[in-house]
Amino acid sequence: MAATALAASAAASQSLRNREILDAVGTTAAALSLVGSSFIVLCYLLFRELRKFSFKLVYFLALADMLCSLFTIMGGPANAFYCFAHDYSAHFFCVASFLWTTTIAFTLHRTVVKHKTDVEDFGSIFHLYVWGTSLATTVLRSIGSDYGRPGTWCWIQQGSMGKILHLITFYLPLWGAILYNGFTYYQVNRMLNNATRMAVGISDRSIQSDTRADKKAFNRWGYYPLILIGSWSFATINRLYDFANPGHKIFWLSILDIGFAGLMGLFNSIAYGLNSSVRRAIAERMDVFLPERIKRSLPTLSRLRSQQENELTSLIVESNNRHSNVGST
Repeated sequence: MAATALAASAAASQSLRNREILDAVGTTAAALSLVGSSFIVLCYLLFRELRKFSFKLVYFLALADMLCSLFTIMGGPANAFYCFAHDYSAHFFCVASFLWTTTIAFTLHRTVVKHKTDVEDFGSIFHLYVWGTSLATTVLRSIGSDYGRPGTWCWIQQGSMGKILHLITFYLPLWGAILYNGFTYYQVNRMLNNATRMAVGISDRSIQSDTRADKKAFNRWGYYPLILIGSWSFATINRLYDFANPGHKIFWLSILDIGFAGLMGLFNSIAYGLNSSVRRAIAERMDVFLPERIKRSLPTLSRLRSQQENELTSLIVESNNRHSNVGST
């Protein structure tokens, strides 16, 4: 009996230490995402020149990431009502985050592949699609859920039906967004390749230069679908494993799950938000307010100001004119 009690006590102590480690990893990752996404939100609010339609989509993506990270950090309340509010709020904004990435992909596809200039007309539709879908999945997830604090944060205690609904309402939209984004960026890449070959065929140096610039920018955008894949692959594997083996947790997989999922907001803020327009706006403010001796010690300042990398905003404005020139030639 004494040996059994000692073993049980050791197991409980190890479980508590594991939970503390998972809490620390999750909170740290969410805090980094909160800082990164808050920075993008602040840039949008402070810099008037960034308030274009393309970056407005990035702003709402960062806003969703910021709130998702905030509610994740606030996890673990003892009160059942706050547990309910935390879990559904985090679910709502996390779903909204990866849905906003699909609106960015749709905008890029419509301007580059479809040669349309009406993307700003979809603003209200985007909001209805993102927030409406997030709300619907959040409400559906409540079916079959019993709230407590069994895991790292204040997540729901689920039976088989609850776990299935969790997979359907969270991971199904997630991987749908990943597949859509991947297919969209593939079509954009193919369009740019075709434009490059056409420009080479007609020996138009200006078109070749524009197309190479777009291609360089796309080399960065092409990695965007990998953000969702990298952030949520371990979480998906962990959920599927938990569904197949209820009650049996793999500690290292849980760490990877919590860590990478928590960093999604940071990854998004770096990839989508820290583009040349943001860096240029920051450099211009530094150029105005910093003393001259400090500016001379920052050799990258002038480079940031003059950098003219062709990214999402410029491509949306210019792609239709360039393709029209190729067609008419």
